[in-house]
Amino acid sequence: MLGRHTALGRRAALTTVGTLVLTGAGTAATAAPPPAPVPASVAAQTLGADRPPAAVVRAMERDLNLKPGQAAERLVNEAEAGVRAGRLRNALGERFAGAWLQGATSAELAVATTHADDVSAIKAQGAKAVVVKRALSDLKTVKERLDKAAARVDTRDTPVWYVDVPTNRVVVQAVKEAAATDFIKAAGVQNKGVGVHVSAARPRPLADLVGGEAYYIEGSARCSIGFSVTKDTQQGFASAGHCGDADDSTTGFNMAEQGTFEASTFPGKDMSWVSVNSDWTATPDVKGEGGQRTQVTGSVQALVGASICRSGSTTGWHCGTIEQHDTSVSYSQGTVDGVTETTVCAEPGDSGGPYVSGSQAQGVTSGGSGDCTDGGTTFYQPINPILSDFGLILKTAAAQGGTPAPQDPGTPVNWAAGRVFEAGATVTYGGVRYQCLQTHQAQGRWSPSATPALWQRL
Repeated sequence: MLGRHTALGRRAALTTVGTLVLTGAGTAATAAPPPAPVPASVAAQTLGADRPPAAVVRAMERDLNLKPGQAAERLVNEAEAGVRAGRLRNALGERFAGAWLQGATSAELAVATTHADDVSAIKAQGAKAVVVKRALSDLKTVKERLDKAAARVDTRDTPVWYVDVPTNRVVVQAVKEAAATDFIKAAGVQNKGVGVHVSAARPRPLADLVGGEAYYIEGSARCSIGFSVTKDTQQGFASAGHCGDADDSTTGFNMAEQGTFEASTFPGKDMSWVSVNSDWTATPDVKGEGGQRTQVTGSVQALVGASICRSGSTTGWHCGTIEQHDTSVSYSQGTVDGVTETTVCAEPGDSGGPYVSGSQAQGVTSGGSGDCTDGGTTFYQPINPILSDFGLILKTAAAQGGTPAPQDPGTPVNWAAGRVFEAGATVTYGGVRYQCLQTHQAQGRWSPSATPALWQRL
């Protein structure tokens, strides 16, 4: 049973194990020069934030308590903030400690650094500067040690752990504080400023569910179509890994024969993709408010604090905000790493369904707690790792081509449509080197020279 809602993102409820310092001078470093600003209109046009789907706007106004016009304004602000955050990440290098959005309507950008000399460069980009002790890379190292410890210890009483960028710490959510203390000790991170959030919630995969349109596995269990994808000449869709195993057959919402699970990963990750027969056609559509369709135009990863909307056949269309990325969740079946936590509600029947930010695909429903009556918390498997791991092309509202391939962020490669690029990756395009500002799958119309919202010329 899904438990009653307990908010996971309430900062005041956190306690600290070990010594934790949230602010400090950091080590000596050369101040980052302020990167040249990119016009807001460029970012908004690239990501489609200047023409948001009506279904997204209506649901944001309802679920985020926004007045008419505020949702559209917020989406433009979020698109532009992502560009500034990416450019500051590149400029600050190892001193970068994360970026997030704050404010219900304004979506103000905050950027953290480990050195006070970077404050002027951050403010020059119109962002709030926060000086902290730990770089984002250090926080990720701490979380990786927790991830490794989870493979050898019982994590049933410590079901969630994540990098909490706004508080500059790693947080372990536990049923009892003693369980968190034992987990932290097993990982050897007692003195790394790991916070503890005590909550009775025990997230689990939202099994027997649907998101977007329903589909059925082996004629019984029900899950949700996430996003349409293609691979070579095959069409299909991405969904959650816990929905089915490789070679399982599926039927559609009309109970007609549909397809087969080509690949599935769970636990560890929660991702799968299903190829469909010729009776089905891949589209860029997502089922929105009142059954109306909205379309995705790309997969640019949104920042912490950004708005997010989810589609599910059990509970329909709901919106909220992103709490944190790179979260680990311990389900009864095992741990899933790298999911994103949100304030969007969901219920059994919604697993595998799509999450969108504006018109950008974000991920598929993995699990959660609570419900859509009293409120809940959900986790989604990000879409870009699904595309990269399985070699898939996201079906978008504009044509694209190319062969997907993963990339080492530190190694320059030739840019190509269909590749998934992480923020900070470098590419060569037209003989010129560029650095990626925001994680995304490249599309034909998104070449580095044409999209300063996604790429910075070096």
